[in-house]
Amino acid sequence: MASKMFRALEIPNYRLWLVGALVSNIGTWMQRVAQDWLVLTVLTDNDGTATGITTGLQFLPILLLGPYAGLIADRFNKRRLLIFTQGFMGLCAILLGVLVVTGTAELWHVYVLAALLGCGAAFDAPARQAFVSEVVPGTHLTNAVALNSANFNLARLAGPGVAGAVIAAFGTGPAFLINGASFIAVISSLVFMHKDQLQPAKPVQRERGQVREGIRYVKNRRDLLLIFFLAFVIGTFGLNFQMTNAIMATEAFGVGPGEFGILGSIMAVGTFGGALLAARRSSPRWRYVIGGGIAFGIAALASAWMPNYVAFGFMLIPVGLASLTFLNSCNTMVQTSVPPQYRARVLALYLMVVMGGTPIGSPLIGWLAEVLGVRVAVSIGALLSLGASIAALVAWQKFRHDAVPLREQMREMLHLR
Repeated sequence: MASKMFRALEIPNYRLWLVGALVSNIGTWMQRVAQDWLVLTVLTDNDGTATGITTGLQFLPILLLGPYAGLIADRFNKRRLLIFTQGFMGLCAILLGVLVVTGTAELWHVYVLAALLGCGAAFDAPARQAFVSEVVPGTHLTNAVALNSANFNLARLAGPGVAGAVIAAFGTGPAFLINGASFIAVISSLVFMHKDQLQPAKPVQRERGQVREGIRYVKNRRDLLLIFFLAFVIGTFGLNFQMTNAIMATEAFGVGPGEFGILGSIMAVGTFGGALLAARRSSPRWRYVIGGGIAFGIAALASAWMPNYVAFGFMLIPVGLASLTFLNSCNTMVQTSVPPQYRARVLALYLMVVMGGTPIGSPLIGWLAEVLGVRVAVSIGALLSLGASIAALVAWQKFRHDAVPLREQMREMLHLR
């Protein structure tokens, strides 16, 4: 069972990629915690709206640039593109760290750098997602996607706790600098890969209307449209932990940066467990997409009304498990059912949907937290997620028989027949 769970690690390039990504992801989670803490407690007086705007600006470029970024990933060598995007994001983190350490950081600096970081992420994300299929064979793709999620959530387990300790001891500036340095690891893994063992997709030739072509492809796939709808609602209104956990920590429970960081690590226990469970599955299933969404809505709603910090922390474990089950199932469903020539463009549209709604949802949930209280704001996001998941269940029942040919198509693409 263990060998089945980690079968993608048989590929040397994938092992190299996973190690570099782990180091970089730990730094990324440190930056996310430090950025929220900087805005919430240093540059403002617990201003949830400002924190929401910062988060929104970081994800706004994905909404605006997503389709074009996916086309760029389909047209160019993904490994070289990733080296550039990772280096750019590292420089953004270092610049913010220098501003904070020198005492010159202002709120507008954070806004601008969050937006620039989002620009880098907009081009990085579809290339990084699609690059996995060039590192591992199709028979290992589902497992590799799940291990990527495990890697990300292992970093999420460590990153917030380390960030809390660093912030408590030295302030937020060093956390940003550490993140900037962590990009060296993933860039090195890309540079030192065995290029002869990669399976690069044939670059798409430059033609007019290629972005529209990717959109038309999605419009003709009812299964993808259903996934995109559900991902948009849950991503926009439910997956705002970066902000809501910070507000819950400060306003609902009155704790400091160390305890705030621990919340992220506790939640990562659930997401890491969900990723390992996903790694055992040979192919994606609709029951995990829709069931994960329903379970997330219920768990998030319960977490909003936990009476104290400890109970809230424990409740974040099932929240993390359900959210990872949902996201990983959506991601794997998209990756394994889309032909290579469309994959980066469709993944970019998916990422635009799941993360691009954050500029709408994050400021809105932040504003609701100020007006109605953070518990009510989290509850509203949870109820919207739950309602969308139930609606998706009803819609899926109407075309579930069409999912059988889709599964056969997936098996053929993954060479499982």
